[in-house]
Parts: sequence; C-alpha cells; structure tokens
Amino acid sequence: MTLTLQQLKTIMPAAARASLFLDPLNAAMAEFGIDTRLRVAAFLAQVGHESGQFQFMEELASGAAYDGRVDLGNTNPEAVRIAAAHGSTPGKFWKGHGPIQITGYNNHLAAMLALHVDCVEQPRLLCEPVNGCRAAGWFWETHGLAKWADAGDIDGVSDVVNRGKKTVAIGDANGFTDRKAIYDRALKVLP
Repeated sequence: MTLTLQQLKTIMPAAARASLFLDPLNAAMAEFGIDTRLRVAAFLAQVGHESGQFQFMEELASGAAYDGRVDLGNTNPEAVRIAAAHGSTPGKFWKGHGPIQITGYNNHLAAMLALHVDCVEQPRLLCEPVNGCRAAGWFWETHGLAKWADAGDIDGVSDVVNRGKKTVAIGDANGFTDRKAIYDRALKVLP
C-alpha cells in the first residue's frame, strides 16, 4: 500500500511538512511490512502523535528525567562516557529522536546496529526524514506491533509505543485521544 500526499494531509491535517516525509514513510512502511490498511493506520497514529504530525523530530523535554534509567541503558558506563564526551548526560543526549521518538542509549545502539546509521554518536541523525522513518519502521517491527495492529487494537499499539508493554487499562497511553483520532481518520481515508 502506497500512501499519497493527499491521504497523508487528510490523516494529519497539521502536517505542514508532509511532503518531506511522504517518500521516506512509504519506503519505511514497505521495508518493515507495514503494508495493510490496519497496519498503516496504526503506524501513522503513532508517528503522527509522537512527532506532533512531523513538527518535532526531537523530544521537547530536556531528557534529564531519563538520566538514571537503567532500562534505557543510560547508566551504562559507555553511555555515560559518550554523553560526557559530547558535553551532555545520557538522558539528555539520547532523549527521543525521530517520528517515533527512539529514546535511550540502548534503543539508539540497537537502531544503529540494525539500520547502519551512527545514531549513538549522532542521535540527531534520526531527526532526518529517511533515517527517522526507517527507525520508526524498525521499532515497529522489533516490538511486534503488527500483532496489535492486525487485531485492530490501537490501544495495544499505543501502549507498547508509549508505555513499553500492553496494559490492562484502555486509553492510558499518553496522548491516546490524539493517537485514536489520527487512527480513525486514517481508517476513513485508506482503501
């Protein structure tokens, strides 16, 4: 399934930079098996919300809250060393990047190894449309999001993206209302 510019603009009406992301989105969706109506709708809901409809390719918060996050690898001595070499701390250096907001040293390292983009030393490379969309597709694939999308479970997809796992409560992912609104628009637009 190939998304058109008109479809993308209808799904994300605030996406002033839609034309910059259309081809990278289509390429990433093809590369990572995001190829059905339900998958495309769920994927667009996540990248649309996480990036403010492609306005923000870097997390707005400073990232300082992530400094002590063991689960993100931000306490790893190598992470501390690399961030310090760049005049930063791990949480600030590897805060969310790209349309799905790849966050933390471990995630940037895994993305680098999978995509062959040095987003460990240069995390802002994920802010570029091609690298960022590929990183979002890689995240989708490695976190098994097709399972939730194929079941029509936008809450499950949103939970895994935002909370790291499926939760019992419905709609508890940050920004769920926005994610669901983008998803619903996509389902109306996509054939």
